[in-house]
Amino acid sequence: MSEFINNEHQTGLVAGHPCRVYYEENELTRQLIENINNLNIKESTEAFKIFWEQLCKVELHWQRKENQLFPYLEKYGWTSPSQNMWAFHDQIRDEIKLANQSIRDKDIVAISQNIQAVFRSLDHIMQVEEHRLLPNAMNMLNDDDWKEISASDDEIGWMFEKAPMSYPEYIHPGQDKKRRKLPFSLDGRIKLNEGWLLEDQLNLMLQFMPVDLTYVDENDIVLFYNRGDNRVFPRSAGIIGREVKFCHPPKSVDQVLMILREFKAGRKDDAEFWIEFKGKFIHIQYFAIRDEDGTYRGVIEMSQDVTHIRNLKGQQRLLDWE
Repeated sequence: MSEFINNEHQTGLVAGHPCRVYYEENELTRQLIENINNLNIKESTEAFKIFWEQLCKVELHWQRKENQLFPYLEKYGWTSPSQNMWAFHDQIRDEIKLANQSIRDKDIVAISQNIQAVFRSLDHIMQVEEHRLLPNAMNMLNDDDWKEISASDDEIGWMFEKAPMSYPEYIHPGQDKKRRKLPFSLDGRIKLNEGWLLEDQLNLMLQFMPVDLTYVDENDIVLFYNRGDNRVFPRSAGIIGREVKFCHPPKSVDQVLMILREFKAGRKDDAEFWIEFKGKFIHIQYFAIRDEDGTYRGVIEMSQDVTHIRNLKGQQRLLDWE
């Protein structure tokens, strides 16, 4: 990836540093734009497709900024990027959609016009990144911040075909005696994979989710269900600790047992049903739960009334509370 390094901006940045990776992706973006501009699109459709599809991976560059970098800038009081730059990302996203439509229509004139609009916008946002966003970020964030960002960047991904070198190992704040300061106390909170919740917050979140959830452990014992006001199927506390085969009517218990056998054997990971029930269209799913070693740890049953969802048409991008 060294061919994309811009030494002017990256002095002192070691390989894999998230800020350096942003600069490297910008260099790749410029190279892809140059490659496309050197093509005769009408005669080099396959080459154009390859370059264009890779250029569209700039979406990953933006997603890392929006979900990884911007929250840290907000922590230090700089909120402008979260509003103004994010809005510009969305503008370019719309321009890319327009270009993609002209590509599907095979309208060479429109393709040329639309991709040039994208190129101009990309050039502008890269200039803002390199002369304002990233230099300011480097001044604001400390090395622990960058390590934390790097630790989660791979969940989103990069424009490159091969992941960049990892930045120095990050210790999860919950395991680090020198953990970064959060704007809330961790006392009394349940440590989850990412984040901490108070018990009542976790219960409220599960209560207000518009789905029925039931968790059955590896021994087929019901451990949990979420208690909401609009459950699809009735549940009561009596099922906690009960063997799941006794929680289903005789006509369906054989299917439940078959699902459990297949999940435990590792031959299947999910099962799906949909039924009409009391005038509603119900979607039911079962998911095998496995730990990091692949050991079966139980099953989640999820049921949802999707009647409203099935009736949605077109798009609604603006809030409509009338």
